Amino acid sequence: MAASGKALVGSGLCQKLTQFTRNLYSQPALLSSFRSSRQVQELEKYPEVEVVANPPEWRFVERLLPSETVPQPVAQKDYPSGWRPQTEDGSKAGYFVARTKNHMVPVYLHTRFRGQRRITVVRRVQGDIWALEKDLRSVVEKSRSGKLCATRVNELSGQIHIHGDHVDLLRDYLKERGF
Repeated sequence: MAASGKALVGSGLCQKLTQFTRNLYSQPALLSSFRSSRQVQELEKYPEVEVVANPPEWRFVERLLPSETVPQPVAQKDYPSGWRPQTEDGSKAGYFVARTKNHMVPVYLHTRFRGQRRITVVRRVQGDIWALEKDLRSVVEKSRSGKLCATRVNELSGQIHIHGDHVDLLRDYLKERGF
C-alpha cells in the first residue's frame, strides 16, 4: 500500500493534479466581486468616447427616465377608477386629511397576530384630530348597526387607529367629504 502511494506521488499524474488545483484556486472568479474583476488598463486600450454637454438625442433618453414628481392629474368630471381629486382645505371642518404623494387617501389596513387583529389607520391628519375621530367613529358605528368601536388617537404622528377592517368605508367617507 505504501509502495503504491509512493509511485503515485512520483508519477506525473499527481503533479498534473496539483498544478490543476493551483490554477483553479489562483485565478479569480469573474462576476464575484470588485476584487476579482480585471484591473484598469491604460487609456490607449479603451475606445474613444465623445462627451457632449447637451446633444439633441438626449430627449430620447429623458423619455425613459422616471419623473421626479408625480404629475398633477388631468381634471375630468368623473374618473373611471372612482378616484376624486381633493377639494376640501379643512377650513370648515377644522381638520384636514392630506393626500399622499400619489394623490391617494391615506387610509390603510394593518393586520397583527397572524391576521387575527385588523386595525384601520388614517394617517396625515392635521388640525382638530379629535373632531375627525368623533366623525369617523360615528360613521363606523352607524355601519355596524350601533355597535361601539375602539379607537386610538396619536396626536404627535397625526394618526387615528380604528379597530376592525373599515378601509373602504372610511376611504369613501373621506372622499365624499372632499379630503
